[in-house]
Amino acid sequence: MSINTSTRPGPIAQALIARDDQTMSGSMVPRYPFVMERGLGAHVWDVDGNEYIDFAAGIAVNSTGHCHPKVVQAITEQAQKFIHIAGTDYYYEVQVRLAERLAQIAPFKENARVFLSNSGAEAVEAAIKMSRWYTKRQNVIAFFGAFHGRTLGALSLTASKVVQRNGFFPLVPGVYHVPYNNPYRCLHGREEAACRTNCICASYIEDVVFKKIMPGDSIAAIILEPIQGEGGYLVPDARFVQDLRRICDKYGIMLISDEVQAGMGRTGKWWAIEHHGVEPDIITSAKGIASGMPLGAIIAKEHVMSWPPGAHGTTFGGNPISCAAALVTIDLIEQGYMQNAAEQGEYIREALEEMKSHHPSLRHGRIDGHGLMIGAELVLDDKRTPAGVIRNTVEKTAIQNGLLILGAGENTLRFCPPLMIERETVQEGLERFDLSLTQAEQEAGLL
Repeated sequence: MSINTSTRPGPIAQALIARDDQTMSGSMVPRYPFVMERGLGAHVWDVDGNEYIDFAAGIAVNSTGHCHPKVVQAITEQAQKFIHIAGTDYYYEVQVRLAERLAQIAPFKENARVFLSNSGAEAVEAAIKMSRWYTKRQNVIAFFGAFHGRTLGALSLTASKVVQRNGFFPLVPGVYHVPYNNPYRCLHGREEAACRTNCICASYIEDVVFKKIMPGDSIAAIILEPIQGEGGYLVPDARFVQDLRRICDKYGIMLISDEVQAGMGRTGKWWAIEHHGVEPDIITSAKGIASGMPLGAIIAKEHVMSWPPGAHGTTFGGNPISCAAALVTIDLIEQGYMQNAAEQGEYIREALEEMKSHHPSLRHGRIDGHGLMIGAELVLDDKRTPAGVIRNTVEKTAIQNGLLILGAGENTLRFCPPLMIERETVQEGLERFDLSLTQAEQEAGLL
């Protein structure tokens, strides 16, 4: 393995970071000292000419890789026709075609309808509005560890880190959080084996929430990440998700699957909830939907998306350039990248399992995920003491070794490279990760 050992960030990057510090909102720090100049596929280069392997994909956004030629061509061709006309007032074919494609891949037996937005947070906001409108109810159940966005409504559903909420109260009323199924760290205090044998997270909603806090027939929606993203790349047991569907059916509640990070083929299926054998009522999508162009969507069963004209709208949502990029993105995912995500993801999982033999922080940790949405939770010992400091060190050390990788939760590293990533690049990226983890463990005194 050959790694460019030049200083990162280099002098040009350092100067740009200093300029950024003088003008950009401080709410976005701390960030990683990587200043991008260009990218191609799963490789990126900084402004000083240093090369990196991208295991982050812009937070799981660049699904077809950086600057895929077909995506670039679609963007260019659409930009030469028209850039904006406002789909809330006028019609254009590229938006209709995208809605048709999204409806085709929706995991519903009945027909689907689509609303296009600018982002994942906007999609979540729209999904909550729709569930309240359809059910004529006000309350919503979300989960501890969830991240649904930072706009006020989406933030009210988010329960990932207190810093994201602190200073913004009061939030939207009627939102209640309950434990998310995580057998590795059961929030009910149960052992992992007992949790997997008899999960009580769903029954807690009926037995405690509905009996002591609010009745089931006051709930408009339960919003679920089928794999929790910012909460730590947690994969719940399928039985938990299936029990949620049963509860929703029993009480007339909408089940919203937030697929902003997990959807669009990232897990080896179009939608992560398909791994659980459950059909939701509403799906939210964004991030990987348009290969880096800003776009979000809510996809709902036709009878659910029945709100009247004027009930919801947008100026920029469904931008024609973003729609053109999304259409090509869907084609590429369908024609091979979704299968590649499944194959490369399995390889990464197996490699991480093998690394347990020589990495103390992985030995008793949790390796979880589907496709190219994999989390490796680092711990200090067999008591599963979180190794948050080591995780943070790995993120920084990896940049020095030419690897972009992000954390999730308190002590998890996420592997979410572009869906097109080649095996050779996966292998080299894993070597750089292996080195970075070794250096972080040595610094922590574990080696």
